Amino acid sequence: MNSEEQGAGAHAGADAGVGVGVGVGVGEAKGGRGAQLKHTGLRPGWTTGACATAATTAAYTALLTGEFPDPVTITLPRGQTPSFALAAEELTDSYAMAGIVKDAGDDPDVTHGALVRATVRRLPAGAGVVFRAGPGVGTVTRPGLPLAVGEPAVNPVPRRMMSEHVAEVAARHGGTGDVEITVSVDHGEEIARSTWNPRLGILGGLSILGTTGIVVPYSCSAWIDSIRRGVDVARAAGRTHVAGCTGSTSEKTVVAEYRLPEDALLDMGDFAGAVLKYIRRHPVDRLTVCGGFAKLSKLAAGHLDLHSARSQVDKGFLAELARRGGAGESLVAEVAGANTGLAALQLCMAAGVPLGELVATAARDEALAVLRGAPVAVDVICIDRAGTVVGRSTVA
Repeated sequence: MNSEEQGAGAHAGADAGVGVGVGVGVGEAKGGRGAQLKHTGLRPGWTTGACATAATTAAYTALLTGEFPDPVTITLPRGQTPSFALAAEELTDSYAMAGIVKDAGDDPDVTHGALVRATVRRLPAGAGVVFRAGPGVGTVTRPGLPLAVGEPAVNPVPRRMMSEHVAEVAARHGGTGDVEITVSVDHGEEIARSTWNPRLGILGGLSILGTTGIVVPYSCSAWIDSIRRGVDVARAAGRTHVAGCTGSTSEKTVVAEYRLPEDALLDMGDFAGAVLKYIRRHPVDRLTVCGGFAKLSKLAAGHLDLHSARSQVDKGFLAELARRGGAGESLVAEVAGANTGLAALQLCMAAGVPLGELVATAARDEALAVLRGAPVAVDVICIDRAGTVVGRSTVA
């Protein structure tokens, strides 16, 4: 399952953000997330969002020019320009379809090897880009996700990537950029049974995911070892303030908040316990923990492994926090029955109950308990999917 539970659905190894990797490197990183991830020695792969973007780019190019680019090259959010070979193509007078086989690298991703297709049709001028769910792609049926009920489960960043590439192809080949994009995944409905999508109310198939376009390969031992090396590098560089981040969005948040250098950033992913236990033995003056609200609510509830396969958001715990924050019994019941942690947060925000701050404070206190009196000051920042701070603790 995807470790980023704020997304519209989940599948194993989905994008958590990456600084370097085989074939997508940014040079020899001396510290921080880049060097930490490179240390794992695992081969990264591509998200379903990147594959759908490549398929869309190829299909729209063929619709305008009569020829499919093969391989097709796209630009990822961090500037990498991977190329993808086409596994399927079809061109008619009314539409073009291209398919890409997803390569998840060394990650045990349930969508590895899946054929992601994009079918592109022209729309009238001014219609913009419209997304549809084809076979094997789910539809959102419950609130609390970053997509409205009734929308295809194509997450916001992949939508933006596809729209930007459509605009680029249109500018290059004289199109209007007004298109309907239908994304489908062969056998996606069957694959989705191995994900949390049905429980989240995403029915009919998989979600199209990814915030950087790159799948970070998942190995518990390699990841924890890389966290330790990251702490070692930060201490050797004389850093007194480090940040444990759950992904690329939380990393951007702490850089904006504290202007921390690269070698002070620890990509902890789901392994909050690994960061805290190692820093307990190798202390720094200050540790900031930053991550998604739902993920950090698990830390607040006492979980040190935040992966969705091994810990779940406890809505009952959130309801009790909301009660302590002044929520009435009707709101407490709504929080306890919320579809996702994000939905619980939105309910409390609308009612003026500071659930984000309560979770951040509880997570900070749990971190201090794990540190067992080590001379480390801790603060916690909770963010939403867009990187907006929705809760923060004081430093203690």
